[in-house]
Amino acid sequence: VAEVINQVQKLQINFKRFTISFLPRLSVKFVFTFARDAINSQLSKDVVDAVDPKVSRETCIICLEVTDSSEMLTVDNCLHRFCFSCMKQHVEAKLHHGILPGCPHDGCKVVLDLESGRKYLPPKLLELLSQRLKEASIPDEQKVYCPYSRCSALMSASDVYASRPEELRKCVAYSDTSVDCLKKCVKCNGLFCIKCKVPWHERLTCYQFKMLSPTIRPEEARLQDLAKQKLWRQCVRCNHMIELSEGCFHGMTCR
Repeated sequence: VAEVINQVQKLQINFKRFTISFLPRLSVKFVFTFARDAINSQLSKDVVDAVDPKVSRETCIICLEVTDSSEMLTVDNCLHRFCFSCMKQHVEAKLHHGILPGCPHDGCKVVLDLESGRKYLPPKLLELLSQRLKEASIPDEQKVYCPYSRCSALMSASDVYASRPEELRKCVAYSDTSVDCLKKCVKCNGLFCIKCKVPWHERLTCYQFKMLSPTIRPEEARLQDLAKQKLWRQCVRCNHMIELSEGCFHGMTCR
């Protein structure tokens, strides 16, 4: 401890004011956060390139590389700045883990937008980011997926229910008892049953369709097998699979 204090005291000449404080181990993370913020405030200042004084350069606080200011991204709403390379790696890692990427600054809660992503993301990642942002914008209880494998588009239940039965009546004949179940995909225009989550069962009510289709489809069988292995449960209201995150099985509820 004495050696550490001696080393700290040698740094006194670098500060206008200097105080040594002893803190418990639990407070160490706050010390590091404070020190990191102090270092970041110094690194974020523009430095002038020795070769070309007109070129403004900055140090990225993630990789600590000196980069042209034109290659630095300012995150909207929080104004934190990072180089394009670090931002691309950060966003790519989050997207591949199914997480909506936010500002990489420690403790920042700002979510990255699609417009700023056009500056540093390739087309594939940009498309994936757009999809994640759309998923995040729709509440879980409002999410509806097109049952056609060639489409599988994500829709909002409010948009799906906005389609009027009068418009659909011209497309297909159906039983009056299933009028409310017949919906159209907003992307591929395919007709489907929103209650059964399957392509439209023409001239059959939902009950008749289930009675005539006692065997499940291969993909549904694989999902049920996986659910048994992972101990997933199916919500009785929205039919989505839910997973126990904590507590007992008795308290499992769907969001």
